[in-house]
Amino acid sequence: MSLTTHTDDPGFSTKGAYVTGGEEFTRDTNYIEDRITRDGGAGSNGEPGWPVEPGRYRLIAARACPWANRTVIVRRLLGLEEVISLGQPGPTHDARSWTFDLDPDGRDPVLGIERIQDAYFRRFPDYPRGITVPAIVDVPTGQVVTNDFAQITLDFSTEWAQYHRAGAPELYPEHLREEIDAVNKRVFTEVNNGVYRCGFAGSQEAYNAAYDRLWTALDWLEDRLNGQRYLVGNTITEADVRLFTTLARFDAVYHGHFKCNRQKLSEMPVLWAYARDLFQTPGFGDTTDFVQIKQHYYIVHEDINPTGVIPRGPELGNWLSEHGRAALGGRPFGDGTPPGPVRAGEEVAAGQGAA
Repeated sequence: MSLTTHTDDPGFSTKGAYVTGGEEFTRDTNYIEDRITRDGGAGSNGEPGWPVEPGRYRLIAARACPWANRTVIVRRLLGLEEVISLGQPGPTHDARSWTFDLDPDGRDPVLGIERIQDAYFRRFPDYPRGITVPAIVDVPTGQVVTNDFAQITLDFSTEWAQYHRAGAPELYPEHLREEIDAVNKRVFTEVNNGVYRCGFAGSQEAYNAAYDRLWTALDWLEDRLNGQRYLVGNTITEADVRLFTTLARFDAVYHGHFKCNRQKLSEMPVLWAYARDLFQTPGFGDTTDFVQIKQHYYIVHEDINPTGVIPRGPELGNWLSEHGRAALGGRPFGDGTPPGPVRAGEEVAAGQGAA
C-alpha cells in the first residue's frame, strides 16, 4: 500500500502555539462523530455507524494525553485488549500530528504509518482540524473512524458489551447514567478542561477567571468525596475514569506548568486519598506513565516553557502510600473482578510509573 507522508511538509508539521494573547482558551470540540455500534447502525443522534467487529479496529492512544489515557483505562478494565488493538505514539507532537517515534523504524507496526495524521488524510484528504488522540482507525482501510474521545469510552461500555471480559465492571450502568452525565459535564468544563484554561490563558483576566472556576470545582469534589468512595454510586464508573487522568497529572504538570498552584493535589486530603485509591486499583496506575506525561507538556508547549527543560520532580513513591478510602465502603468492581496483568507489550516502562 502506498503511504502518504507529510514529515517534510511545513503545512502539516510546524511547531504550534497554544496561547493566544489577550484571549481565554477555547477548546475546539468538533470531532469526527462516527460511532462503532453493535449492529453498525447510526448513533442515537444520527452519527454514521460502523459495525462492532473484533480485530478490525486499532485504538491510537498516547500515554501522555489525558483524553487518550481514559480510553486505555476503560479498554483494560473491560478486557477489550483481545478485540481492539492498541497503538501508542510517543509523548511529543507538533502542530499537526502525533508520531510513532517509539516504534521500530518510527512506524506503527499494524498501520505502517509514521504519523496518525495519515489515517485522517486517508479518509479526509483535506481534514481541516487538529489531529488528535485518541483515535480509532479501521485497520483494513487505514482510515480514521472517530476521535470523539468522550463517546469512545461510553461505546466501549455499551456497544462492545458482548466482548467484555468475565467479571468486567459496569462503568456506565443505566440506572446511574443521568447522574454520571451531570457529574461528567461539570468535571469536563471546570476540571479536565479547566486546567487548560488556566495554562493557555492569554491574559491575566482570563487566567484569574479560569483559576477561580477550577478551584471552585476542586473544592466541590473535595466535599463530594469526603463521605463517599467514588463519584457516583459505590463502584468505579466512567466518572471516576474521567476525573482520574486529570488528577494523575496535577502535581507533575498542572500545578506548576499550568499555574494551577493554590495547592498541590497532595495537599488536598480527600482528593489526594481518592486519587491514590484509584491509582492503586488495577487499570489506573498501571497505565500511567509520568515520564511521558512530563515530556509531553514541557516539550510540546514551547510558548509556555520555551527552554524545553523537564522538571525532575515531584516525588512519585507517595502514590503508593496507604489511602484509607476502603473505610468508606464501596467495591471497586461491584460484583465483578479486577482485570488481570497488563497485556504484554503494553506495560509502563520500568521507572516511569510510581513504583
